[in-house]
Amino acid sequence: MSSPAFSPVTGLLLRWNAGENDCLDELLPLVESQLRRMAHREMRKERRGHTLQTTALVNEAYLKLVDQSRANWRNRAQFLGVAAGLMRHILVDHARGLKRTKRGGAAVHLPIDEDLVFSPAKSASLIALDDALQELAKIDPRKAQVVELRYFGGLSVEEAAEALRVHPNTVIRDWKLARVWLKRELTRGSPAHAS
Repeated sequence: MSSPAFSPVTGLLLRWNAGENDCLDELLPLVESQLRRMAHREMRKERRGHTLQTTALVNEAYLKLVDQSRANWRNRAQFLGVAAGLMRHILVDHARGLKRTKRGGAAVHLPIDEDLVFSPAKSASLIALDDALQELAKIDPRKAQVVELRYFGGLSVEEAAEALRVHPNTVIRDWKLARVWLKRELTRGSPAHAS
């Protein structure tokens, strides 16, 4: 019986799991364009004149991926999901740094839609979304992972299902429920809701 065919990325990730660190040189060219698309997608959501550039975001995320010494890589979708999470954390850390510098600002309503359009207060919105997502992760970690994979990673329903090892219908259901929960939480923190 022959072994299942793996994509080149999955094969390299499995080799990396086995301790073959030299395969990283082969992996980067195969995932770089996807990482750039993900970073570009995230940077389009940021305010104009953002001090972090797409290339810097890709580089920081890749360095953090390489530093994942004991990650149990299973496949391309899982790898991209982790990359999406790292990019989110990099952007949130950057936004928190700016917020510490400027101080102030109330919570901002952030619509969680497929075609999300950010308001001018993008850094505050990203922080509010991250805080809400962390709360969701305490209650239902899988739903938080679905949001991270779909929204931040740009993964399809099928790719997210593969990364999470669940049926695509589960991802669809979790995505819908998570969006409702996050909208409610973000609305609670908005100035209009506070009065």
